[in-house]
Amino acid sequence: MRVNLPEDPIMLLSVVNMKLRDQYASLDALCEDLEADRAQMEAKLAGAGYTYSPRNNQFT
Repeated sequence: MRVNLPEDPIMLLSVVNMKLRDQYASLDALCEDLEADRAQMEAKLAGAGYTYSPRNNQFT
C-alpha cells in the first residue's frame, strides 16, 4: 500500500513516530507496509536533526 508521506521533515517526524507507536514494531515494518524508502526517510529526518532509535522504535 503506497502512502504519500509528508515532505516537510517535522510533519514527517510526527506522522512516522505516531505510526511507529501505534501500528508498527519497527521502522523496517513501516517502510515495507507503506512502500517507503527507508534510506530516503532517514536522510530527510537526519537533515532535521533526528535519528531512528530501534530500542525506542522512534525518531529522536
